[in-house]
Amino acid sequence: MAEKELAIIKTTEGDLVVEFWPEVAPKTVENFKTLARKGFYDGTCFHRVIKGFMIQGGDPNTKDPSKESSWGTGGPGHTVKAEFSDRSHTRGVLSMARSNHPDSAGSQFFICHGNAKFLDGQYTAFGKVIKGDEVLEKIATTPTRQPDRPNKRMGVESVTIQPAA
Repeated sequence: MAEKELAIIKTTEGDLVVEFWPEVAPKTVENFKTLARKGFYDGTCFHRVIKGFMIQGGDPNTKDPSKESSWGTGGPGHTVKAEFSDRSHTRGVLSMARSNHPDSAGSQFFICHGNAKFLDGQYTAFGKVIKGDEVLEKIATTPTRQPDRPNKRMGVESVTIQPAA
């Protein structure tokens, strides 16, 4: 059996530690870990913040503040087939963002701030925050402007993958 690994999402507001659920979304977990190991997420930001719902990041366009009009449209140049499961979208759950097509997820992800069970079976949940709930709270409750953009940059400094202790 493969060794359990965690993601450490180092943000400007503190660290989020995420455990993965490879048993329900193996391809999605592998995609996220591969992108993280390449430094894909380093220097991005949470570009969409909706208090009580979720925080969204993972768009490479967010590395460049001058591209703000295209934030939310970027990706890694590939997509991952949806892996729906019975895991519910509750606070702290890590899930893949996508367009209208179920198999359109690439690199963008979101972390639930509130319970979003209406997303169950429609989005690929693939992990959960196990440490850093106060960081999730700080990012999710930061003041925003249209379209759900934080007034202050909620930066992702790095995402590292390490063995679970």
